[in-house]
Amino acid sequence: KNYYSIAIKIESLKQSLDPGTQEMKKITGNSDIKIVFVLLDGVGDLPHPDLEGKTPLEAAITPNMDRLARNGSMGQVISVGKGIAPESDIAVFNMLGYKFEHINYAGRGVIEAIGVGIDFQDGDLALRGNFATLDKEGRIIDRRAGRKIEREDVENIAKEIEQKIKFSNSNASVVVAPTIGHRVVVKIRDSKPLSSEISNTDPAYARIDGMGIAKAVGDFLKIEKCIPLEQSTSAANAANLVNEFTSQSLEIMKKSGVNKRRSEENKKLLSCILLRDAGNKYPNVKSINELHSMNFSCIVDMPVEVGISNVLKMKTFNAAGLTDYEEKAKVASKAIETENAIYVHLKGPDEFGHDGNAIGKMENIEDIDKQFFGTLLENIDPRKVVVMISADHSTPCIYKGHSDDPVPLLISGNMIENDNAQRFTETESKNGSIGLIEGAQVVETAIKIIKLQKQ
Repeated sequence: KNYYSIAIKIESLKQSLDPGTQEMKKITGNSDIKIVFVLLDGVGDLPHPDLEGKTPLEAAITPNMDRLARNGSMGQVISVGKGIAPESDIAVFNMLGYKFEHINYAGRGVIEAIGVGIDFQDGDLALRGNFATLDKEGRIIDRRAGRKIEREDVENIAKEIEQKIKFSNSNASVVVAPTIGHRVVVKIRDSKPLSSEISNTDPAYARIDGMGIAKAVGDFLKIEKCIPLEQSTSAANAANLVNEFTSQSLEIMKKSGVNKRRSEENKKLLSCILLRDAGNKYPNVKSINELHSMNFSCIVDMPVEVGISNVLKMKTFNAAGLTDYEEKAKVASKAIETENAIYVHLKGPDEFGHDGNAIGKMENIEDIDKQFFGTLLENIDPRKVVVMISADHSTPCIYKGHSDDPVPLLISGNMIENDNAQRFTETESKNGSIGLIEGAQVVETAIKIIKLQKQ
């Protein structure tokens, strides 16, 4: 069972067969525009003592992004809203032009369920999860169970949980779908619709009006009890099923042969699954091609990004593994020959931010600059193609989590008037001519700037 890889293959096949994708060829409103839109996951940061008081972007040697900065305009972006430290799902939606009323947002659980190809129906309860490690007192000592977990281990323990869970409601069933590393999606189905108005069991994130928000937390965290957030039978039933899943899966994992072997090999145990961001309905939104009147495609890897591309009906291009930056640049430069815009989501910076590794984050940024942007610049014509660089959110190393700090934005190309920017950094972005804008305004702003400069 490998929901994630199967889902990607199915989506690719659907796009080649589905007559609905012909909509892409009909949209011509902005057909004279070419944009490579790169989101560097969690690249925004704050000054760090390990980097002599610089941010990883400031400390990194980035000749290719510097070249792009000198050929463009900069600004800052609040991806979701002031004071909100967003999760990646809602942040990416906003950065692509979708400003949800939070209460109407489907939730990351649903987006990831769609991304991995789970059979999801309205009324099911889908949650994003983390395999995590607990100590003997039940305290969370690693929210990611070491992060890099053998695929066989997560698949075997997920199957074990599915087979052994016995809900008090005999009509209820569960699917546990590991995705990448420590990440997992849990779907619970009952004979009656389940409400998503329930709290997280993951103590590091709050669920507010359907949106996941990172919380400021301490070191001694424990799994939280799921409680209904509204007075309804469906919310009470959903919370009860989540709590039964948590309590039973704790015992199943404690006794699992997978963890017995991991203990013998001095590996972090898969002690529990932390759940958050419940959702119970398929999102109904305008396609991204219709929204921006252009052929808008993507290069994405993670389940949440695959789910977003499916929901927005974006054509996807496959481009090797998570950190095969050079190959992604080659695919993007080739794809832009037939597309108006291609959104490229690059992993790397965010994980170093979560680990508090400022030097590692700096070095990863340097790799991206050399392998991705260096290759991209060798293969595109800046007279015809605009390169946009930003982030979905900031992940400061000193916090080891997402923050509400604005992220830098660069719009670069020969037709873009330079505003004296020299480097793609947080400091330079504060002085940029674009100013401070919302995430949902980014693509629209870029299109307006390009059209204005073309006149």
